Amino acid sequence: MWLCRLAVAFGVASLVVLLVSLAADGLPALSFEFLTSYPSRFPDRAGIRSAILGSAWMLALVAVMSFPLGVGAALYLEEYAPTNRFTTLLKTNIANLASVPSIVYGILGLAVFVRFLALERSLLAGAATLSLLVLPIVNIAAREAIRAVPDSLREAAYALGATRWQAIRHHVLPAAMPGILSGTILGLSRAGGETAPLLMIGALTFIAFDPLSPMDPFTALPIQIFNWTTDPRGEFHALAAGAIVVLLGVLLMMNAAAILIRNRFER
Repeated sequence: MWLCRLAVAFGVASLVVLLVSLAADGLPALSFEFLTSYPSRFPDRAGIRSAILGSAWMLALVAVMSFPLGVGAALYLEEYAPTNRFTTLLKTNIANLASVPSIVYGILGLAVFVRFLALERSLLAGAATLSLLVLPIVNIAAREAIRAVPDSLREAAYALGATRWQAIRHHVLPAAMPGILSGTILGLSRAGGETAPLLMIGALTFIAFDPLSPMDPFTALPIQIFNWTTDPRGEFHALAAGAIVVLLGVLLMMNAAAILIRNRFER
């Protein structure tokens, strides 16, 4: 027991030291110009405008791709599919996919979206790759939320003459929506912090323009951070720390939004 407590205390202390060190290096780099300027080879002119816009585009496209597919598959598996060996095997494989390393999805995205479908190094290719990463998470969260809805709610709807789809649409889905939305936002927050899949599909590390369509080349905050941390100049390391602070702030806001949405829908 004391070993577990010691390990937890050591982990918390390490996290606190890391956050304090990160804040000390990154907060002085934060400014309005830093947020609105494009990347540059000169540290005093460099910013994360294109990385922020690329991440926003990416998360929006991932949400559009993963939410309907993940929730639709969850509805089918929980409400329509019969319980047999095939559906059991399918659910087991979906659970296994949620634990696959993200670099594997990057290799798959490179082979399928970049080369086979010829999407090149575009926002659409990156979003499709991250959607594969997020889909199992969204599906598992949606299935758990749907399974948590009591059967008495369905039986009451059937007793009043509702069809299965009417019971799902008007009763099951609204009751399960807090868990579905929370799981989706948490999945998107994971996608927003991924670097390896984007590096595998060849996302650019230097973009000095705004992406305007899904077929444009792009960069993202994790890619920009990776690029600056590999630079030998110490000024860029401070800029990387500032970008990490911004990324942490975005991820914390997304997680807070998931908690607020869940609490609001539960009330």
